[in-house]
Amino acid sequence: MTAETVQVVVIGGGATGTGILRDLALRGISAILVEQGDLAHGTSSRFHGLLHSGARYAVKDKEAARECLEENMILRRIAPNCVENIGGLFVQLPEDDPAYAEQWLVACAEAGIKTEEMDLQELRRNTPILNAQVTRAFKVPDCAVDGFRVLWSNVNSARRHGARLLTYHRVIGIRQSNGQVIGVELVNELTGEKKYIACDMIINAAGAWAGEVAALAGLEINVIKDKGTLVAYNHRLTKQIVNRLRPPGDGDIFVPHGTITIFGTTSVTVNDAACTKPGDSEVAELIKTGQDMIPELENYRLIRAFAGVRPLYQEGNSAGGRDVTRNFALLDHQEKDGLQGFISIVGGKFTTFRLMAEKTVDLAAKRLGVTAACRTAEEPLAAPVDPALLERGKRVFGVPGAKKAADRLGDSFAKVVEEAERNPDQRKIFCECEVVSLAEIAHVAQDGDSFTLGDIRRKTRMGMGTCQGTFCSYRTLGALSGYPQFAGNHKDYLTKFLQKRWKGIRPVMWGQQLREAQLSSAIYCSLFGLERMK
Repeated sequence: MTAETVQVVVIGGGATGTGILRDLALRGISAILVEQGDLAHGTSSRFHGLLHSGARYAVKDKEAARECLEENMILRRIAPNCVENIGGLFVQLPEDDPAYAEQWLVACAEAGIKTEEMDLQELRRNTPILNAQVTRAFKVPDCAVDGFRVLWSNVNSARRHGARLLTYHRVIGIRQSNGQVIGVELVNELTGEKKYIACDMIINAAGAWAGEVAALAGLEINVIKDKGTLVAYNHRLTKQIVNRLRPPGDGDIFVPHGTITIFGTTSVTVNDAACTKPGDSEVAELIKTGQDMIPELENYRLIRAFAGVRPLYQEGNSAGGRDVTRNFALLDHQEKDGLQGFISIVGGKFTTFRLMAEKTVDLAAKRLGVTAACRTAEEPLAAPVDPALLERGKRVFGVPGAKKAADRLGDSFAKVVEEAERNPDQRKIFCECEVVSLAEIAHVAQDGDSFTLGDIRRKTRMGMGTCQGTFCSYRTLGALSGYPQFAGNHKDYLTKFLQKRWKGIRPVMWGQQLREAQLSSAIYCSLFGLERMK
């Protein structure tokens, strides 16, 4: 068993875990993050991509609303390449309680959230897809956010300050001595190799798996696993994010995101943190509910359904479903359970991940005797792209391709442009839906953290557009065959990738998406003979 030493081990590669890694690194604390899958393996890639303004929580929890607004503004400032500032709408339907709108307006004002009532004629001109019976509509400062991009930007920033990352490493043991944690035992999920990391402190940021991690240390955390199902449409249905103006419930948020629209969500308590299979009935009920806001919703093309498990935390488990708080809780197990060097951060929302990380590292730094202050709200996650570099990018990738690549790659964009300038073959676009070039795919393939086609997809968005990987997956695999980690059985790589795509396609297989699925089946099973491939 190999071994190494570090001050802090962070468990969990979601938004909070990567935010903690960055904060630790910026304060000069040596740290390593371990994640059982790829980054965003859990909830951080399975949400609707909404960077809350806080308006959704204003009535029920003003403190959470203020936190959302503050973090919304911070993330816009430090990570503009990850945030799409498209604004949001809250719309009221005839069947919604008019008194709630007045209560909501007062609550937003008290939380500092700016609202502006829209003229309904203007609303119908700009967003004709909405129900014509909308009675009131208000603008709020909601944004769309790319979760994958935020997480990798956190890690890349942390790495520049000495932090490390181990993906596909699952924690199988937590060692203790005299009431103090001293290290973690890991197993590499790809190779089976075991590893030991000695440390002074462990931060449990494992999200829906936080209870299982705590149990390895002999502790109990009652994380409420709340499954939410969402669906994705093949184009942007609206220009802005649209929320329903009523108490939060199922099927009341549409988020235009990249080239698609994500609509959700539901709320069902489950027992398994890995319960991410969307049910047929959940999808049908979600669409039926959404038709209140967009009456023609069932006629638009769906490309997939997916689900995530929210890791909610309520002291004493005294609530369930929508009644459980969306706030976060910082658990100091030295005070709570007498185990030194073990901290858990549970609950919360993607929008407030940076604040959650700051509070967690404040406590960790205090325990470690480190006095450096948090800098994550001031230091950008990536440097702005130089306009001259963007122009060079446009000449090799085209205007839309260069802009998308610059946003996705951040500080690495210059290297990819230089490679494409040297080698014209690298300029080929392999994924037309998301405009991903061969140069970008080759760049992430050699970064040391890409082991599957799914890893390439999460970093580049290859396979996440309308065709769901039908055309770009085999092209990409062919291009990657020269890399050692992709030199194995190509049938295995393609099968695993396509099966995960199919998992989301099956619940929405009707109309145009059924035709697309038949085309995909014909390409892979008939033309390529995938079932007979060895």
